[in-house]
Amino acid sequence: MLKPFRVAVPQEQLDDLKRRLSATRWPDRETVPDWEQGAPLAFVQDICNYWRDEYDWRRCEVMLNSHDQFTTEIDGLEIHFLYVRSPHADALPLLLTHGWPGSVLEFVKCIDPLTDPAHHGGDAKDAFHLVIPSLPGVGFSEHPQETGWAADRVAAAWIELMVRLGHTRWVAQGGDWGSMVTEAIGRIAPPQCAGIHVNMPIVFPTREDAASATPAELAAMMTLKEYNETGNGYMQQQSSRPQTLAYGLTDSPAGQAAWILEKFMAWSDNDGDPRSTFTIDELLDNVMLYWLNACAGSSARLYWDTSRFYQPAAGSIATSTGISIFPKELFRPSRRWAERRFTNIGFWNEHDRGGHFAAFEQPQLFVRDMRDCFRPMR
Repeated sequence: MLKPFRVAVPQEQLDDLKRRLSATRWPDRETVPDWEQGAPLAFVQDICNYWRDEYDWRRCEVMLNSHDQFTTEIDGLEIHFLYVRSPHADALPLLLTHGWPGSVLEFVKCIDPLTDPAHHGGDAKDAFHLVIPSLPGVGFSEHPQETGWAADRVAAAWIELMVRLGHTRWVAQGGDWGSMVTEAIGRIAPPQCAGIHVNMPIVFPTREDAASATPAELAAMMTLKEYNETGNGYMQQQSSRPQTLAYGLTDSPAGQAAWILEKFMAWSDNDGDPRSTFTIDELLDNVMLYWLNACAGSSARLYWDTSRFYQPAAGSIATSTGISIFPKELFRPSRRWAERRFTNIGFWNEHDRGGHFAAFEQPQLFVRDMRDCFRPMR
């Protein structure tokens, strides 16, 4: 059963947030002049001062409530999702899955051009109906109370969601965790799914690849090496001790913001400050979905569960696949690497700008790729 949903945060929660921001106990300043030790003190203080004094959550609430939202129980968990139907009845349903530390807000700038392309420089024949669920334990989806909610279990829940909505032919897209969930959908290959698209294909080079690497492949390998050496501490913590992490982040809005925004700095295509790519309001809107719903631990447990319970099927993915590569992405496999895993790549595009949060950073490029990728699958 689908239940209509509207965001209505009690004022007491917003008042409590301001109180906590005013009472923040700040750490020492970092001893380097950049982000090498993490989010700089001055940056986090600026963000938190704006958050306390100027930020308006009700604006975001109105924006979310301008779109149809629902919840439905799947596999014992109440799942929240945006369900935005195109004015064109024959539009293709598109399932969009966000990642961490993102949310459904990653896609909001793409909603109108995807659902109503004729009014946004496109053709009505490229219209989509959009299904945008919140990952379990993120945003307004329920927090799992048992182990086992790995990426493939999320994929099975999403397939059930599309069945429940009555869609007999649909496509799926994702980045970050959304990539893993979408790839799992491609492996499961339900007959209703006509194709998938990912903007962070989980593909790694072999030793043979390294020996014959092109300059672009070498650059991608260096990025991956740097990430493994200095950039994945968050993953180690969330995969091993998410509960310990949750206490500080659930209690301190400054801590939750720093934990999330450091990744928006590290993973987006910016000039050394995430505010050069996103507005402060966009950054804080996303943080708020974690803060208001106390998602620090529940969102981190997706890493813990997947590291223990994820069971991908053996072999390659034969579902028709589209892949977009953005230059500031963490994993940027070449097409020859990707073709070992995805045996039916019908769309491949490499961009000259953009990073990990593709739809959020470069909505126009993202929309164009969705239209071009899925046009042959209609």
